[in-house]
Amino acid sequence: VLTFLGYSSAEYELHANMMAKAATVLAEHDPAKVLVNIGATSDGIGSVYTLAKQLGFKTMGIVSTQAVATGARWSPAVDQVFLINDRTWGGTDASGALHPTSAAMVALSDELVAIGGGTIARDELLAGRRLAKPCRFIPAESTHKLSRAKALKAKQPEPTTFTSALR
Repeated sequence: VLTFLGYSSAEYELHANMMAKAATVLAEHDPAKVLVNIGATSDGIGSVYTLAKQLGFKTMGIVSTQAVATGARWSPAVDQVFLINDRTWGGTDASGALHPTSAAMVALSDELVAIGGGTIARDELLAGRRLAKPCRFIPAESTHKLSRAKALKAKQPEPTTFTSALR
């Protein structure tokens, strides 16, 4: 199971670059032997589903029940969706333990690739590293306009950097 982590609703500033990076990763794998996993929706990193399907990969998604509660729509290119009963979107709790969705994502992955990503992607990639799973980080910026809008809505200062929570 090859899992892609990254931005979801924050999207990518240079979407075509992210897709090219994902294509490079996918080219290293045999579609007959590898299952591509992401977070079930087509937002952000989820757009890799379409590319994976075009290349002949089977796809799956692991996602929090929060997605159902908020009316999220599954990518039309995801073959199987697994809902994890979780009050959060993932990441870690105050003690550093993974929330159920992230725990499932990491446990079921043989390799994790983060292309950019926020705190949840960071937490999952770091957990994968602690388990000695092959992990890779590829830098990518979130969409500047969306990041600014999210900060404004949350009454937070306007961001001055749009890099990943991973470095």
